[in-house]
Amino acid sequence: MNHETVINPLPQKGFVESEYVRNITERGVRYIKKGFPIHLCGPTGCGKTTLAMHIAFLLGRPVTLINGDEESTTTSFVGGEDGYHKTKVVDRYVSRVYKYDETMKKIWVDERLTTACMNGYTLIYNEFTRSRPEANNIFLSVLEERMLELPTAAHGGNYIKVHPDFSAIFTSNPEEYAGVFRSQDALLDRMITISMGMYDEQTEIEITQAKSGVSPAIAEKIVRLVRKLRASDICEVNPTLRSCVSIARAFGDDGDDAWFVRVCTDVLTPKIGKGKQGDTDPEVVLHDLLSETRSRPSMKKGSVPAG
Repeated sequence: MNHETVINPLPQKGFVESEYVRNITERGVRYIKKGFPIHLCGPTGCGKTTLAMHIAFLLGRPVTLINGDEESTTTSFVGGEDGYHKTKVVDRYVSRVYKYDETMKKIWVDERLTTACMNGYTLIYNEFTRSRPEANNIFLSVLEERMLELPTAAHGGNYIKVHPDFSAIFTSNPEEYAGVFRSQDALLDRMITISMGMYDEQTEIEITQAKSGVSPAIAEKIVRLVRKLRASDICEVNPTLRSCVSIARAFGDDGDDAWFVRVCTDVLTPKIGKGKQGDTDPEVVLHDLLSETRSRPSMKKGSVPAG
């Protein structure tokens, strides 16, 4: 077993457990303890991977992590033959007789799914719909019959029985996202899907503050600005909670109004782009939104230039 593929989940620094977050984690843990794999489905930036790791921490088992990839194959999940083991024996027991025996055997190396199934780890399969459906077929028997099919070269047989403590958490973006494949119905039918959206405003404020260290007033102002931009429905790519945290970290608690405008412009204008209609000036949009927030809490006057 390659120990580098195993993670011992720890409490996440700055993790915010709001009512919304607690509802999802409690449901996820209960489903898994009843023997169901779970599927966290939601848009980019809604915290799927963070919640998956938190649920894994609550389960108290080591974690193996797989990231979906278009190039993934069955071998990427279960393992394969990698290299050879060579044995050479020279027999000189009788001085006038020379015996020489050499054997060569292929070496089998387990990959992460096999390791998790054998040892009862929690498997987190992040963005599983970025892998081709045919590569994910290996999971059908794992989730239903609790059997992992293997090549004959592996572990002396065609199947291994999945450990009773094995559990699986899948995450994915909705099908309309670029770079994802439509998952086969047979796989989705074997898991319980928990649909996620963006966090509520209070949760976003608390997470932004926890991840950046800014004051609650600054975090609230940043989140409200980003949420207004998101609700405008003009962006080429909607800003997520990550944008809030990026602005808060870059701004800190010691910047002035000019620096705040500069940071917001640098972080958010790429999200706006030319807009969905292709005729939007992102800086004008941001100027208008910032003008609506002039009643925001005053900021410390620092020496940081507008840039």
